[in-house]
Amino acid sequence: MTSHSQNRSAQFVSLALLSAGLATGGSYLAWSPNSPLRSISDAALAQVPPAIVPQADPNFVTSVVDRVGPAVVRINATRTVQAQVPDALRDPRLRRFFGNQPNLPPERVQRGVGSGFIVSEDGRIFTNAHVVDGADTVRVTLRDGRSSEGRVVGADPLTDVAVVKIEANDLPTVQMSDSEQVRPGEWAIAIGNPLGLDNTVTAGIVSATGRSSGQVGVPDRRVAFIQTDAAINPGNSGGPLLNQRGQVIGMNTAIRADAQGIGFAIPTNTIERIAQQLETSGRAEHPYLGVEMVTLSPDLREEINRDPDRNLNVTEDQGVLIARVVPNSPAAQAGLQAGDVIRQVNGEAIARSEEVQRIVETSQVGGNVSIAIRRNGQDQSIDVRPGAYPVPTE
Repeated sequence: MTSHSQNRSAQFVSLALLSAGLATGGSYLAWSPNSPLRSISDAALAQVPPAIVPQADPNFVTSVVDRVGPAVVRINATRTVQAQVPDALRDPRLRRFFGNQPNLPPERVQRGVGSGFIVSEDGRIFTNAHVVDGADTVRVTLRDGRSSEGRVVGADPLTDVAVVKIEANDLPTVQMSDSEQVRPGEWAIAIGNPLGLDNTVTAGIVSATGRSSGQVGVPDRRVAFIQTDAAINPGNSGGPLLNQRGQVIGMNTAIRADAQGIGFAIPTNTIERIAQQLETSGRAEHPYLGVEMVTLSPDLREEINRDPDRNLNVTEDQGVLIARVVPNSPAAQAGLQAGDVIRQVNGEAIARSEEVQRIVETSQVGGNVSIAIRRNGQDQSIDVRPGAYPVPTE
């Protein structure tokens, strides 16, 4: 596993609109139909400088919505949960008071609403894993009102990507883009079902790319996120983030609860890579090294060297320091050690820990990753065969 040793206290909010808490593994914004909504006046919109509007089509957002909107769907998921049985009712010594079949708490039905987008005419749909996590039933509704039962083909919690299939033909579809070409400052258009308001469109820009899971506040995810200021809210989860040509550049997945105008999307290249595995085998494999890393700086080097508990003597000011190696992991078996400073991975110069994570994530389980390190003032090259990321046991 590659991860950051830095601990960032960020409030991360998944964007599925929930009733009775359908999704698990995260915190969710509550929403009431009576919540006040702030409007933007025409006068405020008129202040947008006309020079930043694409000259070829000043109504390009409308054109994008007309073309892509029919392929954006609402996903309603339900899950039946048995209420917790009090310990007293489980105690055999008390059954003479309650009888052999005491009255158990009733089951509860949890409901959640999210978004998704159709990627093939025969009904393949991409959405977030947390939208359909643990669902008994999934209902997909198109913009024209048609509704179909959906089947979850597979879901990957580490990237929050899921594939749902409905039985249909000749459906409208989206066009996927190469997310490696996305640049900060580009237009970003979000379509989804926030706060129970179907087919909502918002627009902004791409604020940044390559945001690490640590920066976003979800260190357990394996995604380099796209950051956007396009307004996204609970219910937008799984909906598309589009460029000005109407191509999908990402899947809206989270916002920062402690900020305004900071949302995050999963890049299309990650979505398609994971979706292909889910459709082939029903699960996704993630290459795993088994190291904890931190990006070095002169101040951090001094801090580490002053800490007697770390038992490290770091002489480098730049690079990626291996702070810990997981016992019996692929990294440990290959000979990597705490205190090694990573300089290159597969011949690519490394400056930040996020870059190591990106290269490892796109490698193959059982393949070869060549890591150039600096150890005790000497340069070395070590080959590591990534394993599969360990699946937590419940």
